[in-house]
Parts: sequence; C-alpha cells; structure tokens
Amino acid sequence: MGMITVVCASPTRIISRMTVAMTMVAAAVTIMALRGLEAVEGGNVSYDGRALLIDGQRRVLISGSIHYPRSTPEMWGDLISKAKGGGLNVIETYVFWNAHEPTPGNYSFEGRLDLVGFLKKVQEAGMYANLRIGPYVCAEWNYGGFPVWLHFIPGIAFRTDNEPFKTEMERFTSKIVGMMKAENLFYPQGGPIILCQIENEYGNIDSSYGQAGKAYIKWAAKMAVALDTGVPWIMCNQADAPDPIINTCNGFYCDNFQPNSNQKPKMWTENWSGWFQSFGGRKPHRPVEDIAFAVARFYEKEGTFQNYYMYHGGTNFGRTAGGPYITTSYDYDAPLNEYGNVNQPKWGHLKDLHYAIQLCEPALILQAPASLKLGPMQEGHVYTDESDTCAAFLANIDSESDATVTFRGKSYHLPAWSVSILPDCKEVVFNTAQVNVQSLRWTTDTGSGDEEVDTQKSFMTLSETPWEIYKEPISDRRGNSFMFGGLLEQINTTKDMSDYLWYSSILVMENLNSSQIGTSEFTLSIHDMGYATHVFVNGNYIGSGSHSGQLAFPINLNSGGNKLDLLSMTVGLQNYGAFFDTWGAGINDVVVDSNNHGTYNLSLEPWEYQVGLQGEAFQLFAEQGNSMYWTSVAEVPRNQPMIWYKTTFGAPEGNDPVVLDLESMGKGRAWVNGEDIGRYWPAYHAPLTGCSKDCPYKGPFNQDKCSTNCGQSSQSRYHVPRSWLKDGKNLLVLFEEIGGDPTQIKFLTSSISSVCAHVGETHSSTLSHWTSKDLLESIPMVNIDCGIGKFIIAIQFASYGTPKGTCGSFSNGSCHAVNSRLVVEQACNGRRTCSLAASNLFFGHDPCRNITKQLAVEAICS
Repeated sequence: MGMITVVCASPTRIISRMTVAMTMVAAAVTIMALRGLEAVEGGNVSYDGRALLIDGQRRVLISGSIHYPRSTPEMWGDLISKAKGGGLNVIETYVFWNAHEPTPGNYSFEGRLDLVGFLKKVQEAGMYANLRIGPYVCAEWNYGGFPVWLHFIPGIAFRTDNEPFKTEMERFTSKIVGMMKAENLFYPQGGPIILCQIENEYGNIDSSYGQAGKAYIKWAAKMAVALDTGVPWIMCNQADAPDPIINTCNGFYCDNFQPNSNQKPKMWTENWSGWFQSFGGRKPHRPVEDIAFAVARFYEKEGTFQNYYMYHGGTNFGRTAGGPYITTSYDYDAPLNEYGNVNQPKWGHLKDLHYAIQLCEPALILQAPASLKLGPMQEGHVYTDESDTCAAFLANIDSESDATVTFRGKSYHLPAWSVSILPDCKEVVFNTAQVNVQSLRWTTDTGSGDEEVDTQKSFMTLSETPWEIYKEPISDRRGNSFMFGGLLEQINTTKDMSDYLWYSSILVMENLNSSQIGTSEFTLSIHDMGYATHVFVNGNYIGSGSHSGQLAFPINLNSGGNKLDLLSMTVGLQNYGAFFDTWGAGINDVVVDSNNHGTYNLSLEPWEYQVGLQGEAFQLFAEQGNSMYWTSVAEVPRNQPMIWYKTTFGAPEGNDPVVLDLESMGKGRAWVNGEDIGRYWPAYHAPLTGCSKDCPYKGPFNQDKCSTNCGQSSQSRYHVPRSWLKDGKNLLVLFEEIGGDPTQIKFLTSSISSVCAHVGETHSSTLSHWTSKDLLESIPMVNIDCGIGKFIIAIQFASYGTPKGTCGSFSNGSCHAVNSRLVVEQACNGRRTCSLAASNLFFGHDPCRNITKQLAVEAICS
C-alpha cells in the first residue's frame, strides 16, 4: 500500500497524500515482512494465557489453510505468495494418511503429495506452518483421510480406545513427525512449523464412544507430546483437551469461545470462509463483510491466532473427494479461488483487515482489554498500558440499524453488524462493513463475437476433433467376476479400489402371454445404502437413482430369462460422523413385482459380481499402450450410456488457468494426459428453490444463507492444471455413465477482462466535528488493478453519485456527476493500476448536496 496518488481531470486537482491510516498500514506490512524471516532462524515456541510465544515474544498470528494435494507443486509458490501478500503469516495444512500410505507400509510423498517440499515453500516465503497431522482429517476427503485398508485389520475400531487402531495411528503419526525432524522443519530446528494438531473435531462425536472415547483422547494427547516436536500441540473442538494440549475453536464465529484453561491462548483453527459444495447442491457463499466482522470480533475479544478454512480450497482430483457427493471443486468461496486467482473483493478486503489487526499487535499482546458499553448493542474493547500503546475495537452487533457512538470524546459512525479498528485509539483505519477494494468480472468468448458474463474464456471446442470410443460391457462380465449367494456390501467387496461394483442376476419369467411381453406392468424396486445406482434390464439402460433409500423403476420383461445388471457406485466415502467407518454402501434389497405375477425377491438369489470397469482394468485413461481397445468413429455416439471417449487437443497459449467445460455430459470420470481430473456429474442439478437473489451480510451466517445456482448443474467446469499440459497434442479421456454429448465439450481459460469498484463516501454523521485536514484524510479510496501484464484500456462505466447495480450491470442513479467518466479515464487509462476517491474534491463539485454519494467504476483490462 503506502503513498496513494490520484490524478484528476480539470477542474479537479491533484491530491497527493499519505493518510495516518495508510502510514500505519505500510508500517504493518514492513513489520510482517521482517517478522516472517524469524521462522528460518530457529528458536523456541511456547504459550501463555494470552498468545503463542515465538522466541519469548507474544505474537498475533493470521493463518490460512492451503492443502498441498488439492493443487500442484507448480502452483504452491504462487498460492503461498498470494497468501502472504494478503496479510497472512501462517499456512495451515492437514496431512492426508490415505494418500501417503495407499497400502500398508508403502508410502508416497511425491508430486502433489510432497509434504516436505510444500513446507519448504512455506519456509522460503518466510512464513510459519501449522501441521494438522490428525491423522483423521474429515476435510470432505475420502474416508476422512483414513486408508480403507485399516478397516480390514482384525479387531480394529476407529477413533476409540482400541489397541489395533492406536498402534496404526501412532505408527503413522510418528512417521510424519520423524520426517519433519529429519528435514529440520520444526521451528526449534530452524523450520517453519510452530504448531501441530492431533485428532480433529473429536469433541463433536466423543459422547458416542463413552468412556472409551475419553480414554482415547487422553492417550492421543500423551502419545503426541511424547514425540517431542518442540512445538505446542492443539486439539480443535475438544473442550476437555488434556494439558498441555491447547483446545481450539472451529466455526463461523469464535469470539465467545474460551479455552479450557486460563493458561492457554484463545485460538481459532477453522474460520469457514465459505462452505463446501455437493453434487445436487446449491453453490454456497459467505459475504466478506461477515467474515471480516467475525475476525475483528475474535481479535477484539482476546484472540491472537485465527485461521481461514479455506484460504485456497483447490480441487479434489481423482477419487479424493469424500462426503459422499462432495464435488470435484473444493473452491469453498475462499480468498483464493479454485484456480489460484484472487477472489475479489474477499481477498482484498481481508488483506486490509489483516494489516489493521497487525497495527494493533503491540497492544493486543498485552493483558485482557477493558470492555466498554457504548449503546444498547454497541460495545468497545480497549487494549492499553501505562505507555502510549493503545488499540481499540468499536463494535455494533445490531444486525439491523447503524449507530453513532462516542468514544474518548469523539463520535464514530458504526454501520450495522460491523467493527471499526482504531490502532491508536483515535483514528479508524478499517471498518468491516466498508468494502473499498475492487471486484473482478470475467467473460466467455462464445466464438460468435458475442460475450457473456461468466468465469472463463473459451479457446477450444471439441466439435470437429476426431474421436475414438470403447463401449463398456454391460451384460458380459470378464476377467475378475465371481458368484455369491445374496447381496454383498460394496466397500467390503471393492476395498475402495474402484467406485464401481456390478451386481448381475437372471430373473426367469415363465408363462408370460404376448400381451404382457414388452409392457411395463413390472416394477423393479431396489434399496441401496446411499451413493448412486444405474439400472440395466436385458442390456437396456432403465434409469438411475442417488442418495440412500428406495428406488423404483417400471420395467419390461421377456418370457424366459431376463438379465438384471445393477451398477452400484460410491461417490466419495463417508468422511464424518461417529462410527462412520462401519457405514456401508451398495445394494441390500432387490424385488420385482406385478399385480398379475406376484413378487420375486432376488436378494438371496445367486449374483455375479465384478469389481470395477473393464475400461479401468485396460487402463484406457493412460497415455500409452491401450490403442487396441479403441475404435475410431466418424459419427460420435451421443446420449448413450457406458461409453469411453478419447480425443486430443492443443494447449492454450499463455499462463491463464485452464478449465474443462463438461456441461454437455451426464456423469462419469475425466483424465487429461493420464492425470485424473476427478468425478463429473453435470446432470445433477441443484434444487430450483432456496437461492438468494441478494446476499445480506448483516446478522448471523449459516451455510444455506447466501446460496446461488438454483436449477443449474452443481458443477459443470473442472480444473486442468497447467503443469499437466504439454506443447503439441494432449489426450482427453472420458468415461460417460448415463449419456452426454462430447462434441459440445469446451476448454476454457480463466482471466480478468474487467475490474470493478464500488465505494461509498464517508458517512455524513461522522464529518460534523472534523477539520478540513481530517476530512481530506478520511476520503474512501479504492485501487483498480488489472494484474501483471494487463492494462486499463477503457472505462466501461463510471458514476459518482447514487449508481445502481453490480459489476457488469452498473447504471446511473438519480444523482450522477456528469464528468464521472472523463475524470476516471484521465486517472486510469493506459495504466496497470490507478487509485480513485469517492469525494467532491476528486470530481470537482458536489452533484447532489446532502446526499451520501458512492463511486462505481468498471474498467476494461487487456
């Protein structure tokens, strides 16, 4: 930040100033940068009742979760850099046991699983790390992070006082701690790790385990401390965490949380920046004003460590998503979106908040603040000592009405549901409800010269590319099929080596007359244990069902033998809940009935099983060695089930993130150059109702408050990391389960096309007592930034007055300064970045007296 210079058109004048607030913010940036370097020098980490102590000094820490397997090593440096640039000084990550030990004793720590490499990137950035080993992680990750092979150890019971489980948990935890020590990654060794976590949100479900659960938590704490990491251990959502383990808070708000000892600091390990999305679910959002309010309230009320879950959510590549039904995208409405781009205004507004909080650090590390009652629903907290050190937080927790309060002889306007931060107990440098940063707009090039608001730009469609296909066998089992009398549970049968399990049986119908053959008087009823099932009768696709419960399909039967093929599938194994490891999957009841022929219960009849697909066994997704199975086609089969598709495409130019648009497909899996993009399911739409046209930030938030995307595909676009692409031809392979049109698939790139800003003038009620100098220093400012390599080429919209609408759809209101566009054009055109002020001084006159005005701008970047 620092010096802000605004260039104005005549008759306005140049305003060049360094406000008190900006000076202090710039100082905070410098302090944070310098302190980040301490992590590479080594030392001591401890804690007292106020904060974590690093080398004996209490610290205010702001953290963000970035999960290394949900991105690629090529992305890590940029993600960490953007996190640091956003005002963070700690990176938090889980450790994913099932990814690192897919089979007993066989470990993987390469590529996206290079935990050591990721932590060294954190260290290179001069940041600290919180390593949440777990090893249960939840995280909407398959099986909560546990390897499925654990389930098959004789006598095992997860997350309780069970010797086989404790043996395996201690072995893996010791393995991770040993690796960190060998690489000198703990802070006392000169590394970045200042915290470790054992277990995860066990307090939510421990009552289900009774006394065995309490014994288990005591054991877990003792085991972790004995590993002698040299840094404190934490347990989140564990009110009875044994000493010296620090219990921490997870949730949307943690300002009222208190640790279980006054000798432990108040810490917030998961501030949910948004929410995860499910197939068939709406898209969740959390307003940045509410997040900022929650964070400010936490630091206002004695908090000193806060972590965003997530800061970058990323992507559930392959079969890593849990749930069930968690989408491949784990965007989480985080400050950095799935592709690693800044999510504005969330990233920028929180950045300003972080710097304001860092300005308060000298005061925040003092003892408990003094609490002040400023109004019916207004309060203040003041941190001060006998010297000049002082910081204040003024809060209005009313979710309806603004308020004006008096603090130390001065009046302060507090918008509803907001906190103002005063690092010197005098000047407000930040208010959580006043968003003065830009938002971004993206466009999709439809190929016709028209543009529509979207999130990506098209560079290639696949309508003209040559295709090859392989038809997955439906009724003909091959290779690894076997017979069993009755219906088998799926997870015990597949051991999660594949999403898919075929159940096949023969139903013999005798004495059907000609009028009954080919009619739909028969009903096939299936009871499954969740997930999804595709139904085929005599080789014909009948339909599908998802979520647990009773499925019913009208079917046609022939006289004699009729083949039933049921493809049951998991869509990410359960990752949360007491005893979730005992919850099953698959089909447990199959009945055919009719009015004229009675009921046929097939549940105990012989069934033929096949684990996985033939295409999986042939590795059709691999780059080499499977050409013998593919057939070139002149006419691509459309809207047919159980088909593998293959084609090639060229990589786009530039460095913008690449996205695969699968809106035209139904349900299946996708691979690029042999890399597993993940599950897709565009055919599963969100409900038609329950979405929010507006997203009010005022008042308590929940995950259903600000949903969008009703009636649309829950996810139609899928991240293709740049590092997975190569010059020349790239291979795309799809397995389509229910039918789609691959010729309508598009590859898109994600880039900024325009930047918007919408900032309000200082509220009139705060100006009556101010001097002209105070007024000049209080002008709301906004920075327009097109990003590296792009420049402002035009101003699409500009209005100082009472503009209406949002980015991409601004319009003039009843009050409008006629020179708005000219002033902004002269300040911004041809520049990568420019600064604007919502003030009469900036625009040279007052277009409408006695009205609080706003400035709205949309700038085109190229």
